[in-house]
Order: sequence, then C-alpha cells, then structure tokens
Amino acid sequence: MDMYSIKDGVARLSLTTTGRRTGMDHTVMLRAVLYMGEYYFSRHRPDSDWFLNALSNPIVTISHKDISTKGMAVWLHDVPLESHISELKYPGEPRAKDRRAILRVTPLRECE
Repeated sequence: MDMYSIKDGVARLSLTTTGRRTGMDHTVMLRAVLYMGEYYFSRHRPDSDWFLNALSNPIVTISHKDISTKGMAVWLHDVPLESHISELKYPGEPRAKDRRAILRVTPLRECE
C-alpha cells in the first residue's frame, strides 16, 4: 500500500515542512482533505509555522501511519475549489462556509 491508494476523504496526516529560519524538519498532525489525488491542508489565516514553512520551502512530506510521500506545496487561490474543500473537511458544519487559506500538496512521483 502507498499514499496513492488512500481513498479520497478526510484523514489525520502528518505534514513535515522544512523550517524557513532553522532549516530543520517541523512535523505537525493535521486534518487533511484528500481529493482527486491531491492533499489539502487549511486554516483561517496563513500565519502558522507549517503554512509559512511550506510556502518558503515547498517540498514537503506527508505521512499516514508508516507510509510517506514527498509533495509540492502551493497556496491555493481558487475560490470555488476552496469552498468545496471546506465543505469536504467540515460537512454540514457552519464553519465550512468560512474563507480559509488552503495549502494544496501534489504528490511527487518517484521519477520527479
């Protein structure tokens, strides 16, 4: 089993970024949305260390249990997709309507 076989939906994943100041690994557990082969991490404001680190050093590692993959992180600027990701992350909850800063992580294949 690899990261590509995890089904779309919401999961708790580890996101490891490279510190923008220290250059050291920084790992956090976050609720993520897996959608159409990509991973989406969000927050109200783009002011957390993990978000800022990923913008500064966009090669990140996503882990689930003992499975890891590298990915390329970018700040999503697509309002309809942002809304859809929030609805998937918080189905039926009022906070699904809140505007969020969303980081999209596209997995890198072995040859990249």
